[in-house]
Amino acid sequence: MAQKPDTQRRDGADDNNVVELSQFRPGQKAEPLPVTFHRRELDAILWVYGRMVGEGEWRDYALDHMKDKAVFSVFKRSGEMPLFRIEKNPKLASKQGAFSVTNTHGMVLKRGHDLRQVLKVFDRKLKLVEK
Repeated sequence: MAQKPDTQRRDGADDNNVVELSQFRPGQKAEPLPVTFHRRELDAILWVYGRMVGEGEWRDYALDHMKDKAVFSVFKRSGEMPLFRIEKNPKLASKQGAFSVTNTHGMVLKRGHDLRQVLKVFDRKLKLVEK
């Protein structure tokens, strides 16, 4: 006959109860969650990244999630400064737009409310080549 597992621990606590971290540490307030890219935003960024890797322009990337913004950095080589930074800053959402693309020197190339429109800065312009 199978025995039912004992859910009571030696200290009297019940393993079946889930305790929120903020309740577990009553003296400390829970820190705000960092800003992150949503799945659809990351999809759009990785689509552009994959295209540029295929063209041999980019080779590496880094994701940073901070309290005030999320940053997707693009590198030619992993040991160098990023070529471009794609940033999401929710504090600027009502003003200039939450999304921006910045180059190595810190100059904002494009900023806006719609990430797909901002990422169009990486679209290649076709040039007429004469013989």
